[in-house]
This record gives sequence, C-alpha cells and structure tokens, in this order.
Amino acid sequence: MSEPTLTEVFGANATQDASTVTINKADLPGLTASATNTAESLLAAIFIQAAIALTQTKFDSDTDVSVYIESGFSSFTNRGANNDRYQVDPLTINFAKLNLETGLNPDDY
Repeated sequence: MSEPTLTEVFGANATQDASTVTINKADLPGLTASATNTAESLLAAIFIQAAIALTQTKFDSDTDVSVYIESGFSSFTNRGANNDRYQVDPLTINFAKLNLETGLNPDDY
C-alpha cells in the first residue's frame, strides 16, 4: 500500500520544503482560525486532524503505516483552588517500527 501523505495527515493544503512545514488552519477540524490561536488549541487541532487519517484499522491493514492515534475514555478531574471539575479527553499516539534497535527516533517514521 502506501505511507500516509502530508495532506492526508495535516489537511488538504499542507505543504513542506527543506526547512518548514505549513499547515493551513482552515484544514483543521473544529478550530476557529485566528491570529491569536493558542499553542494548545493548535496542537489539539493537529492531533484531531491526524487521528482521522492515522487509524488503528489503517495501521493493522497496511505495513507502510507506522503511526496510529486512538481515543481513550473521557474522564473528569478536579483542579485549582476552587476544585473546579475538568473533562479529560485522551488521545494516544502510537509509534511502531520493526524491532531492530532501541529508542524512539523521529526519522524512523
């Protein structure tokens, strides 16, 4: 089969060159694009977009796919001085490679 493409993982208008990756905010589901998006909202939107393309089903059926993202079960926790209730929505990013060496190296994916 084939390795997931840049546009499959990061959106239809994603591009890269030798030194930069450009991800169009309009391609990120659920994100209200603005000049002041927080780093956390951008990271969450990128993970949500990537999770659409990098499923465990695709990983299981195609050995060219080395990364998959899966949702966990939402939970709640209390935080802060007022003990406010927060919802926690986990995403797990899994990196797989042939077991030839130890350690996580981004160039393997």
